[in-house]
Amino acid sequence: MIRQTAFGIAMSTIVLVSGFTSSHNSSKNLISKQPIPISSNRVATSTSFKTSELEKSVFEQINQYRAARRLPKLNLDAKISKQARIHSQNMARGKVPFSHKGFEKRVNIIPIRYQSAAENVAFNQGYDNPAAEAVRGWIKSPGHLVNLKGNYNLTGIGVATNQDGEVYLTQIFIRSR
Repeated sequence: MIRQTAFGIAMSTIVLVSGFTSSHNSSKNLISKQPIPISSNRVATSTSFKTSELEKSVFEQINQYRAARRLPKLNLDAKISKQARIHSQNMARGKVPFSHKGFEKRVNIIPIRYQSAAENVAFNQGYDNPAAEAVRGWIKSPGHLVNLKGNYNLTGIGVATNQDGEVYLTQIFIRSR
């Protein structure tokens, strides 16, 4: 979306890749491979974000969403967040495409025995609150919503930005054994 502002032209974009789920003992279930464009009227006034604050915001918003639906809150795990953060950093640096590529490897690196795992990723640019925009997009997307509402007890969130003001967000969900 391109929007004229008092300061010139600003662009706001959010793209989501449908949620990815996997059971430890079964084959992958990729709901959709197509990015989902979402538009909004909110335009960022700054492209400088503290990624740790964005990660905390995503965690809090997801748990608020789950609590409002009487689902158990997720526990934030540093080992899971580390892998989510690495994936977001690699996407922000252009080392890997914006996708779920390498998901099973990311999950298997985490030293947690698990029954099932899932992942949501988002990319956005030009928003005042990129964490809230990503969460809103995930909630509106059936594939992502399945993961948000899933039978998981652990999560990890990683956010990375680049010089172009692009924000990459990854959330990994785990159901530990």
